[in-house]
Amino acid sequence: MRTYQTDQIKNILVCGNPKSGKTTLVEAMLFEGGIIERRGSVESKNTVSDYNEIEHENENSVFATVLYTEFADKKINIIDTPGLDDFSGGLITALRPADSALMLINGQHGVEIGTEIQGRHLESHNKPAILAVNQLDHDKANFEKVIESLKQSYGSKAVIVQYPVNPGESFNSIVDVLKMKMYKYTADGGKPEILDIPADQSSRAEELRNELIEAAAENDESLMETFFDKGTLDEEEMLKGIKLGINTRNTFPVLCISSRKNIGVGRLLEFITNAAPGPHEAVPVVALDGSEIKCDSKAPTSVFVFKTSLEQHIGEINFFKVISGEVTESMDLVNSNSGSKERFSQLLVTAGKNRTKVSKLVAGDIGATVKLKSTKANQTLTLPGKSLEFEPIVYPEPKFRTAIKAKSESDDEKLGEALARMHDEDPTIVIEYSKELKQIIVHGQGEYHLNILKWHLDNIYKIETDFIAPKIPYRETITKLAQATYRHKKQSGGAGQFGEVHMVIEPYAEGMPDPVKYKINGKEINVSVRGKEEHKLPWGGMLVYFNCIVGGSIDTRFMPAILKGIMEKMEEGPLTGSYARDIRVAVYDGKMHPVDSNEISFRLAGRNAFREAFKNAGPRILEPIYDVEVLVPSERMGDVMSDLQSRRAMIEGMTSEKGFEKIKAKVPLAEMSKYSTALSSLTNGRATYTMKMGKYEAVPGDLQEKLLKAYEEEQEEE
Repeated sequence: MRTYQTDQIKNILVCGNPKSGKTTLVEAMLFEGGIIERRGSVESKNTVSDYNEIEHENENSVFATVLYTEFADKKINIIDTPGLDDFSGGLITALRPADSALMLINGQHGVEIGTEIQGRHLESHNKPAILAVNQLDHDKANFEKVIESLKQSYGSKAVIVQYPVNPGESFNSIVDVLKMKMYKYTADGGKPEILDIPADQSSRAEELRNELIEAAAENDESLMETFFDKGTLDEEEMLKGIKLGINTRNTFPVLCISSRKNIGVGRLLEFITNAAPGPHEAVPVVALDGSEIKCDSKAPTSVFVFKTSLEQHIGEINFFKVISGEVTESMDLVNSNSGSKERFSQLLVTAGKNRTKVSKLVAGDIGATVKLKSTKANQTLTLPGKSLEFEPIVYPEPKFRTAIKAKSESDDEKLGEALARMHDEDPTIVIEYSKELKQIIVHGQGEYHLNILKWHLDNIYKIETDFIAPKIPYRETITKLAQATYRHKKQSGGAGQFGEVHMVIEPYAEGMPDPVKYKINGKEINVSVRGKEEHKLPWGGMLVYFNCIVGGSIDTRFMPAILKGIMEKMEEGPLTGSYARDIRVAVYDGKMHPVDSNEISFRLAGRNAFREAFKNAGPRILEPIYDVEVLVPSERMGDVMSDLQSRRAMIEGMTSEKGFEKIKAKVPLAEMSKYSTALSSLTNGRATYTMKMGKYEAVPGDLQEKLLKAYEEEQEEE
């Protein structure tokens, strides 16, 4: 395969709502470019893009697939992304190497919830987009309805470049108002007959052409002047304005296709090569030090690895984009993240599982390599001696969690390795080995997402596993002051054990003054602070420890042992075994024995005194409360609101957004179990949500009693 120069390269991701026809379109794009000799289909399970067994089984994309086609002396790198929100990590990954997006719009439904979600991702990453209305050959295709929904989402920035003459089962003709020609296709699609626009279409075509001219002129002052002078723009001038508008997200051109019949696909590729921004025209990549790295093949080589894939018989494949300079076979680079040296023993360009060796890739191009020693996705490779690191891809917060356990203990190690590999391949799978909960917690974007993970464990890694209910990371704290005295005394031959500790505990609040006196049971206890330690706890909150010992009742050398005992009970709270937080402890008196006192005696005395005081200090169980945002079609809002309220949600507000309602709420994590499945069921898959940890709040009294009782029963069983 030839080496393409930077100005001959286009990098485009294909996105859209599920069932909008992305994989079928990509198949047609590769066929039009001569990369494949015949088109496969999703139903026949033989497409180039969806080549994994799980994708065949489910008939939808699970992974982002890197492909390419060649057209009009250009190389178009294509990343086919999953439509389901559960696999949004594929889209987020593709946003980094892609310079623009091709958004497919279902010709029957127009803008759908998935279109909205993906559109917001494109907007937040400032990615230009071309809109392609697909499935215009469907008997329920409605182009006018589609345009109406696009105008609601994109306003006047959505500009018609093409419209269908006869949408529906007989669809075979498109009017292109940029070319001012009609493209008529045979039943097999492919190469069209290019005709003059029929008389019955000329009025509409002229009207839409004038709208396109005005939209193009608005993107450039010189074009605007030309437009005022001549009253029109020629095709070359229009294309210049459209290209500027696309790159600045001021123009979203609308084209028409049927990917199934291969109608309009060649013209779409032509439009991409002429109007989509190339890598040298896109926004420069920003390094962590804030510097901008331009896409220049003559600059020092820098590479960003955006995706790691694991495949049987091959192993690890790393997909990368050449940000600057060029990469050649057998080239040595350095991993900026780890400092390790890496050799590109093979350079590949990929079309699904089909891989072609190349000798060189230049700035802006996308390729793959195998057998790197330690490089993973989200890492930077540069020439030796160059200090440069690109910003990592930031993935969305998880929305679904479950605990996982191998059915056989002998598979525990294999399970850990498999989960680590799956995280490398899909960073939206987050693995948490929770010492607190004594569980492996797997976080993902939805129940379907984690069911696919389990399928891989069962079928690829051959590890039988169970999903079990994840425990909730409760916290324990106190609401009032309490005092306790505990004497630890043990005598069983030889050296004995003795330690007595008097302590006061109280709730911690930021900015509290150090204690001077305490009033307990009507009696005042004066204290004098001799030492103060503030411990910011790994699980959140604070422990403040005061040494208020006077007169040597406890030797200074035993104070750390008392703190250690307190911390042990903080790590396994007295109520439910959960972490305790936000407590101040003052040790103000005690006793010791000249022979029998030692560190273990005071550690146990401190631990037990803390436990007794805790139970008398108005103890409360705290639960994690998440900030939840739900985007739901207006007609389903009532059902979703009712469901949230049944989950103890505190509704904080609602706003309207392009035909959808956004509900903001605070919801206990304990009530979010399987929420993604419930929401999908309530809205026929048309709603989505995000969730992020907010804060801890006290559980209701009746729930606290249930938790205490459950913990007591669990302790009795053990």
